[in-house]
Amino acid sequence: MTKRLILIRHAKSAWDDPLVPDHERPLNPRGIAAASDLGQWLASRGYVPEEVLCSDALRTQQTWTGIAAALPGAPAPVLKPALYHAGPDVMLAVLRHATAKTVCILGHNPGIAEFAHRLVKHAPLNTEFQRYPTGATLVADFGELDWAEVGYGQAEPADFIVPRELVD
Repeated sequence: MTKRLILIRHAKSAWDDPLVPDHERPLNPRGIAAASDLGQWLASRGYVPEEVLCSDALRTQQTWTGIAAALPGAPAPVLKPALYHAGPDVMLAVLRHATAKTVCILGHNPGIAEFAHRLVKHAPLNTEFQRYPTGATLVADFGELDWAEVGYGQAEPADFIVPRELVD
């Protein structure tokens, strides 16, 4: 049974209040719209995760809320404090404990970009993959491997999008 990972960097967050701690920073209006757009894009392609592993930061949780509204039967996120500003090795360790066929991880740069680059056999054609901007979403397939066996360089990129490409 092919395993699929949907790897999402949180949408655009608000920086207008310098007194708000980083962990509690919410999405800005553009980020809220982008999360909704990403959810519609995922739904239109049938990319619906059965398990969601999410950083416990407010902006990642709000990103998932916006995405989930467009997905039929979207699961509640499992909040993982370890994913808050995690590096690639921590993200890989979290992924290795996943249990569903299709898993979504929501996290932060720079770790999520480096994780995405290390996972895939080759980069998607989209030039934005190198930057992995806010809302960047990679869909990657791992074949018949169990999550406990996955490692770097094993994923085949199936799709990649950034919110800017979804605006009409």
